[in-house]
Amino acid sequence: MKCTAIVVAGGSGDRFGGLKQFAMLGTKSIAAHSVETCRVIADKVILVVPNGMTGESHGADHVIEGGATRSASVRAGLSLVQDDVEVVVVHDAARPLATPRLFFAVVAELSDERVDAAISAVPVNDTIKEVTQIEGRRRVVHTLHRDDLVAVQTPQAFRADILRHAHLGEGDAHDDAALVEQNGGLIVVVAGEEENMKITSPSDLLVAEELLGARS
Repeated sequence: MKCTAIVVAGGSGDRFGGLKQFAMLGTKSIAAHSVETCRVIADKVILVVPNGMTGESHGADHVIEGGATRSASVRAGLSLVQDDVEVVVVHDAARPLATPRLFFAVVAELSDERVDAAISAVPVNDTIKEVTQIEGRRRVVHTLHRDDLVAVQTPQAFRADILRHAHLGEGDAHDDAALVEQNGGLIVVVAGEEENMKITSPSDLLVAEELLGARS
């Protein structure tokens, strides 16, 4: 199946204190690591960046400015996906340590014609409680069964036509799988990787540097 990857690097990096996706991790930018790993499965890689940041490709085939939300940025990337592409992989630039195995795993699930999308996820280890605000205090409403919960990562793989259709209404969600889910799509989960961390703070970058060094 012909595959294109969209690497989403359009965030403002407020918690990081700057554009984390372009910070250096070893000898390359965080975004460049993510682009490079996408190439194990994708024929082309599209990098979606903040406004005014299209001057450097970070190894991608195409660079385009994103939108005000993550979903809008993915739609910008989708506008560059060719019509004959069958599979689109969406990956957050801020997850530079995802391994090739994970990319192959999500795309392989689409060999089943019934599957519309495949996402990577890891088990939830902490107890999760639903809370609400009552009389100025947060109170527990319900304790969720963590065996039924997962923490979602990227990469996520989609049939291209399914992903395009999910974005037709220009909806917004934390990830593209949620938009496909809203349309009744069949989404399967593959085992994610604990080291596939999302870099959100400078301390995360230090951990990523240690993990990357251990691989070399």
